Amino acid sequence: MSELLVEVTRGEIVESVHRGDLVVIDFKGNLIASTGDPNRVMFARSSAKPLQALPLLLTGAADSFQLSSAELALACASHSGEPEHTELVQSLLARLGLSVDDLRCGVHAPYHQKTYETMLKNGQVVTALHNNCSGKHTGMLALAKFLNAPLDTYDQRDNPVQEHIFQVLQAVCEIESDKVKWGVDGCGVPVFAMPIHRFALLYAKLAESVRQENPQEKIGLALKRLASAMMDNPKLVAGSERLCTDLMMSMPGRVVAKAGAEGVYCVGWVEKGIGLCLKIDDGNSRAVGPVVIEALSQLQLLTAEEKNALNRWHRPSLVNHSGTLVGEIRPAFELQIR
Repeated sequence: MSELLVEVTRGEIVESVHRGDLVVIDFKGNLIASTGDPNRVMFARSSAKPLQALPLLLTGAADSFQLSSAELALACASHSGEPEHTELVQSLLARLGLSVDDLRCGVHAPYHQKTYETMLKNGQVVTALHNNCSGKHTGMLALAKFLNAPLDTYDQRDNPVQEHIFQVLQAVCEIESDKVKWGVDGCGVPVFAMPIHRFALLYAKLAESVRQENPQEKIGLALKRLASAMMDNPKLVAGSERLCTDLMMSMPGRVVAKAGAEGVYCVGWVEKGIGLCLKIDDGNSRAVGPVVIEALSQLQLLTAEEKNALNRWHRPSLVNHSGTLVGEIRPAFELQIR
């Protein structure tokens, strides 16, 4: 069962806790470390976006539409809806001969609070461009257009776009089709559930693809291209004051990282070709940073300087509405390292 991972303190008292499961494996599928249940079945949510973007490369769609490294990163992103995000999505849609009306991801306010406040002040309207998944959906539209698949149902399970994703999922995560469970994600596309170690394997392979100078397999080359795009454009993968961006900017070329909803987080560590996957039981994202940074620290992957630079994610301070320090969020686990 899941383990205690995080304590939330107020004064000297532990006021709340967060439990969950974490697994680390190498690109061959060998277990490196874990806490909790390494076989837990979970939805990866947005941590699966690199996998969902892979068919763009494997089919030739990305090259056909001349997708840049930045546009590939955005296809993997849960972006904050800042101008650099929405402008790039809009530009790619235009190049595809499409518009915001073709996006089926729905509308929500930008994650970036300052951007949203500026929009409200200027009387600007929030659109599907601001949805954190608009880059992924634009990538799916590009794939649909390349495949001559119906554009108005690209988000449906029986569309060729989603079938290509499912085929790639089975190959990269090395799982049989009947072992995959399905649901509908927040943005409306199919979302899949598998054992947590299968998602860790995806990120181990992303990391290993970068570590290899010239991956031999077509999938390896595609993984390398996607991982490199994410690492080269960390601000596009997430945004200002986001863990994914800060991790990849603090350790350039060494780590590929991606958050998912409901307390999911995945990391690929390039130098060792290993992948980490985390699921917080109660889905609270405040527990993610302390666990991820602590796990990397226990695995001796962080330098003292890197750990210090990421300290605000490792042990976030809790302040009240007057700005007074009242407690902290702190890791409370020890990895079983094999």
